[in-house]
Amino acid sequence: MNIRPRIKICCIKSPDEARLAITHGASALGLVSSMPSGPGVVDEETIARIAVTVPPPIATFLLTSLREADAIIAQQRRCRTNTLQLCDYVELPVYAKLRAALPGIALVQVIHVTGEESVALAQSVALHVDAILLDSGNTSLAVKELGGTGRVHDWHLSRRIRDALSQPLISKPLFLAGGLRSANVREAIASVQPFGLDLCSSVRTDDHLDETKLREFFAAALT
Repeated sequence: MNIRPRIKICCIKSPDEARLAITHGASALGLVSSMPSGPGVVDEETIARIAVTVPPPIATFLLTSLREADAIIAQQRRCRTNTLQLCDYVELPVYAKLRAALPGIALVQVIHVTGEESVALAQSVALHVDAILLDSGNTSLAVKELGGTGRVHDWHLSRRIRDALSQPLISKPLFLAGGLRSANVREAIASVQPFGLDLCSSVRTDDHLDETKLREFFAAALT
């Protein structure tokens, strides 16, 4: 049985964009805080203003580049989202501190699919988070890429990670990001079979959420 993937629209910049994404079927919204590079960044006051307008059961993801538990906790309390998307890698004790301080807040760890090491990395953190999100960044660069690259990564590796995370002891949902657009989304779904899809640049024009592109993507992804 084919299950339709959930769709997360990232780089949301206003309550109007949030409403537009939800109207077209978004299950989750990405709100981007300060990043070393990439699109979609808005200030924390704007993130909080958007998050408070989003009705349940829509998930509001705070994309953070922070790596220390205390700083992440303080940022979430300012922004008031219901999900934390950790775009950089953190030490394992950080997850426990976040759980203790932020009960009820979902944790999603981004894994940047750069090679074979990404498979083992995803498996090592899966027990500590609620979901894994695969993207095409690179944390080893002088200026880190933590998302929003618009690049497609190796979906064969993504599928291996997805299969690994389907094992009973570490079963976790998998979101797929990285260069998704209406022209390749069916191939992405068939190749990886993710729980969810995550996109930004392919549904924006002149830095605004584009209703026509949004409609085309949902039609391609959900048919």
